[in-house]
Amino acid sequence: MVRAIRLIDAISAWSGRIVAWLVLPLIGAMTYEVVIRYLWQPTQWAYDISYMLYGALFMLGAAYTLYRGAHIRTDFLYQKWSVKTQATVDAICYLFLFFPGIAVFLWLGGEFAWNSWLRDERTVGSSWMPIIYPLKAVIPVAAALLLLQGVSEFLKCIHALRTGRWLVVHKTLEELVSREP
Repeated sequence: MVRAIRLIDAISAWSGRIVAWLVLPLIGAMTYEVVIRYLWQPTQWAYDISYMLYGALFMLGAAYTLYRGAHIRTDFLYQKWSVKTQATVDAICYLFLFFPGIAVFLWLGGEFAWNSWLRDERTVGSSWMPIIYPLKAVIPVAAALLLLQGVSEFLKCIHALRTGRWLVVHKTLEELVSREP
């Protein structure tokens, strides 16, 4: 079980590091647009490129965010519970909320993306009408990565229920930004 957890976590860490590079073309497009707007005239494409890149960055980064433990949680209650209570509550939430929700997201997102590819869909909100289906294809990919990381988190709950302690696979976000040794 620990091997499976580490493998899935490695996939999420790897995908997060790759997806993080999308911020560079996003910054480039926005900077270019600002400079060009003040020197000459605005571009037709910068807004579309920026929301597409940001959308992909946001969606594809969700699994990495779950892996790092950076999604929202009611910590003021959660921290006071025992490890087994935390693991029980987390496991129940994963089984009855997370997995069904992500499964629906994956299914509907897959249909949405597939239909977009079949129609060679373009966005009509822009004068240059860029293709939109690659962005829509990000939806099921992001859902699959998030579902996979959810399996890892669920297995961590099972491990905590069996051993009475959490499997530490990485530093928490707070530990990463803390200056204390």
